[in-house]
Amino acid sequence: MSIPPARILYCHCAYAKVVAPEVKTAVLQGLSEANVEFDAVPDFCEMAAQGDGRLRELAARGDLKVAACYPRAVKWLFASAGAPLPESVRIWNMRVEPAEAVVAGLVGSGEGRARTAEAAP
Repeated sequence: MSIPPARILYCHCAYAKVVAPEVKTAVLQGLSEANVEFDAVPDFCEMAAQGDGRLRELAARGDLKVAACYPRAVKWLFASAGAPLPESVRIWNMRVEPAEAVVAGLVGSGEGRARTAEAAP
């Protein structure tokens, strides 16, 4: 019996505009070309501000990989929406990681330089 792959979650940071457009585009394109299932959301910040219930649904999965910004910010946004992330969640920071490393981590084994939900910066 095979283990299902981790759920991949991509934040487009549409409103915060803190991630370089070329990085967001490259990560999104890389995920599409990798032929893997992933969820893309416009902006975690807006979702958290609105208390979007989808954040609780996503946090309920322990096998989650996230492409967004700083792990501490992602963790705080989920917590503020009543959806604390488990420590098993792996987060890639598109603000500082090269797009290729983010995509490789998301679609590969997931180790790389990902941070857990508890890790900073």
